[in-house]
Amino acid sequence: MFRGSIAPIVTPFREGKLDERALADLIDWQIKSGSHGISVTGTTGEPSSLSFEERKRVIEVAKQAIAGRVPFIPGTGSSNYNETVQLSKFAQSSGADALLIITPYYCRPSQEGLFQHFKSVASQVDIPVILYNIPGRTAVNLEVDTVSRLREACPNIIGVKESNKDFEHINRLLHRMGRDFLVYSGIELLCFPVLAIGRAGYISATGNLMPAKVAELYNLTTAGKWNEARELHYELLPLNDAIFLEINPVPVKTALGWMGKISPEVRLPLVALSEPNQERLRKILQQYDLVHTA
Repeated sequence: MFRGSIAPIVTPFREGKLDERALADLIDWQIKSGSHGISVTGTTGEPSSLSFEERKRVIEVAKQAIAGRVPFIPGTGSSNYNETVQLSKFAQSSGADALLIITPYYCRPSQEGLFQHFKSVASQVDIPVILYNIPGRTAVNLEVDTVSRLREACPNIIGVKESNKDFEHINRLLHRMGRDFLVYSGIELLCFPVLAIGRAGYISATGNLMPAKVAELYNLTTAGKWNEARELHYELLPLNDAIFLEINPVPVKTALGWMGKISPEVRLPLVALSEPNQERLRKILQQYDLVHTA
């Protein structure tokens, strides 16, 4: 149920407010383009720029737009334990199919702290939980031993999104947990390689721009068409690099703005893409026929 290309949708703003119509339209486009699932308020969705009430509203709008067509996995984690619990309970009551919960950031908890945090949150909801390990953003790595302990302690912890460039860590995780544990890539350049070692799929920001192609990468591997999948992996590589010219989701929102999908607004402390990087991004997008010459 939770395998394939799970699209991590940006949160559109217009004149400083949530653009609910644009969000619903993005989700509809994603599903019609073949994305296998939808996530909101993860890293690409700028959760730290949203108030608690705004995060709840994004979840509500997304659930309504999805209308049961694909699995819905909202991000409900934060560095605040009580807020994480409240938002997780709200998402469950709103009809989420699973939760994506990030390791608490800034406070840099110990492995025991991570274990206690996730165990407590998971025990207070009755739907599947997917852990989210992104050490480059949180300054803490969720170790294999801790994931193993959590799986044993919490039957509803079913997987982990690994935004971890350490490919050895990912191999050891899959070896320890088994291939029935749902491990997703959150690193765009590792989406194809990790499918080859038994991952369940990926949650790739590139899917915001080319949902059909990103979903096709998974479809090709499940069909056993590994040569075609490898070629698509290399076809997508320049775009995967381009969306990180500056911090995510600034380049993605810039591109979606040029594509006419959203207003490319971000909230402070994020700012618009620099002019030199706008030029670089536009040239790469033109290679994919996503935008045309200005």
